[in-house]
Amino acid sequence: MCPGQGAQKVGMGKDLAERFPAARHTFEAIDEALGVPLSRLMWEGPEEELVLTHNTQPAILAHSAAVFAVVGERLGAVSAGAGHSLGEYSAYVAAGSLSAPEAARLVRRRGELMYEAGTARPGAMSAVLGLEPGAVESACAEASGADGVAVAANLNAPDQVVISGDPVAVARAGDGCKARGAKRVIPLKVSGAFHSPLMAPAVPGLEAALAAAPFAAPAFPVVANASAEPVRTAADAVRLLSAQLTAPVRWIECMQAAARLAPDAPFIELGPGSVLSGLLRKIIPGARSVTLGTAAEVEAFLA
Repeated sequence: MCPGQGAQKVGMGKDLAERFPAARHTFEAIDEALGVPLSRLMWEGPEEELVLTHNTQPAILAHSAAVFAVVGERLGAVSAGAGHSLGEYSAYVAAGSLSAPEAARLVRRRGELMYEAGTARPGAMSAVLGLEPGAVESACAEASGADGVAVAANLNAPDQVVISGDPVAVARAGDGCKARGAKRVIPLKVSGAFHSPLMAPAVPGLEAALAAAPFAAPAFPVVANASAEPVRTAADAVRLLSAQLTAPVRWIECMQAAARLAPDAPFIELGPGSVLSGLLRKIIPGARSVTLGTAAEVEAFLA
């Protein structure tokens, strides 16, 4: 499991680079590929620059890739991979479809395109807590109209859904979710309405970038956000990564699909934070997970 946007923080990955040469070499290769000192921004900030989506996306991917560079050989036979939104690119790095520098270039371009789309048509996103996905989808459909659209963008857990779209419609959908019994509706600080129709202007540019990238078939299936189905070919990977921009992240179904591919296998979260492990416990009670994001966690895993 590879995390997506929101897991970033100043200092991320620095301890890995200091402790493990393979991690340090990964960060250096990504800095060189991007032509910017991304690792310095990750380790020193400022935070207001790190949180810009064209910086956040390659930073989180770099962190996940650095962890995998250290632990990959010790993972043994991997049955499946998955990543949340941006994290799907990190999963393809782990599966050998893309090198870390190539993937970093891709997601930096993805971030630029998403930011441009968000600037052209400003959007909003809110997290809805304590309401099942079907009720959230109903509230979004009810709230959408001639003046704006709202959709369920991230189906994260049985009691956690993120809605996305035009601000007026997202506000109405939030009210509709509260009326249906949601415990909380929390506006998110974002630069666009991700995983919604508002991202459509970014699709052609991403398609061009994906077409130019040297994708290989993954060494193990990667469960796609847009379809919740295992991807086994380079062509399907490219097609579904493009679709992902405007499609919902079907994370509940992704985790269920991964569990079917590898019953009783542990889930390994590669990268900053432990958000995905927390969601996993809600989706599949009793599932075993290990978070590998810090040097201490990696050292304990390798011991």
